[in-house]
Amino acid sequence: MNSLLHTPEGVRDIYNADCADKLFIQEKIHSLVKSYGYHDVEGPSFEFFDIFNKERGSIASKEMYKFFDKEGNTLVLRPDMTPQIARIAAKYYENEEAPVKLCYQGKKFVNGSSYQGRLKETTQLGAELIGDKSIDSDAEVIVMLVKSLLAAGLTEFQVEVGHINYFRGLVKQAGLDESVEDDFLEMIQNKNYFGLEELISRYHIEPSIGEVFLRLPQMFGSVEILQRAKELTNNAMARDALAHLQELHEILKLYGVERYVTYDLGMVNKLRYYTGVMFQAFTYGTGEFIAGGGRYDKLIAQFGKSKPSIGFSITVDYLMIALSRQKIKTGGGKKQSFLVLFTARNRNAAIRLSDLYRTKKVNVNMMVYHEDKGHDFYLNYAKKHDIGHIVIVSEDESVLMIQVLTGNVKKETLSSILE
Repeated sequence: MNSLLHTPEGVRDIYNADCADKLFIQEKIHSLVKSYGYHDVEGPSFEFFDIFNKERGSIASKEMYKFFDKEGNTLVLRPDMTPQIARIAAKYYENEEAPVKLCYQGKKFVNGSSYQGRLKETTQLGAELIGDKSIDSDAEVIVMLVKSLLAAGLTEFQVEVGHINYFRGLVKQAGLDESVEDDFLEMIQNKNYFGLEELISRYHIEPSIGEVFLRLPQMFGSVEILQRAKELTNNAMARDALAHLQELHEILKLYGVERYVTYDLGMVNKLRYYTGVMFQAFTYGTGEFIAGGGRYDKLIAQFGKSKPSIGFSITVDYLMIALSRQKIKTGGGKKQSFLVLFTARNRNAAIRLSDLYRTKKVNVNMMVYHEDKGHDFYLNYAKKHDIGHIVIVSEDESVLMIQVLTGNVKKETLSSILE
């Protein structure tokens, strides 16, 4: 029976202060995103398998949680937010000519490795800008990500920005097909230099192009890396990608967030729907990137009308782990709160008092008072649950208010409080 008290591998319970902190951070980020004019949408936790199939460029089938409905359709727990938002945009905003700004919060489920505590169920919070192909939309989404992490309390983090067309320009120049491209993606992502050398030799890639492939895993750093990357190739597609990133950097400077941004020309992603700018956010305290996103101009067309799009998603669970390990206080659950103690004889007075406090936006926990438990029992309870004051209503309708941290006591009458 005790085994049922534990969760399966890759999932966990969140409770008490940790849960309060997480919800607090989610609300802070959500409020920030809304301040940029984004509107909430909510999709179902499971969808038809085809929403996330290989042709859409989502995650591998083996990493999805699959099951069947009574009609025999294959369903999956949502493994990726972006294809779902693309479906929603195609269905409800197909004829919208102006840009559409959507934001969301929800669970994502990936049946991958649980190595080093990697979670299989995570909370995702993100935003998608649909119907705008301008470089300013690229900048806005990156700026929102930076501002969101700052709002959460992080100060030491980097958003690494890349452009998939630098890599794809080299792939086309080398004459590689899609299946071979996947092999190169894997080697570059894992910074496997020996594997890259073997692939370059196997497919007889021209030495000048092969040299750039070999350098890709090392091509990251400040904005100066863009100039060095430009000197390595004359490929038009790759150079256009670099010019785009250079212009993007100048816009980010106008927003004042450039110090949080670095560039990585070796950034590749197993999600194949990205078509331009891509980015990931890193901080210390967690081995996973805490946020990511990019441009996916061709994905919505697979569900209907073509619409250029870009978005980001924050993995709230990894963000909370980083905040905890960096000992950053979130401020969650710190709203003024009272513990009102009462007995059956003064229940009415306690209810009236508690209702008054709640109208003043104070959290009130009403609890039946048992004299045999003693004063320390209720004091320890209040400390454990971040309650600031203990309020004891007496039979003569006098009110004793105890400040938990200092132990200061104040006595008032019920009538004076209710006036």
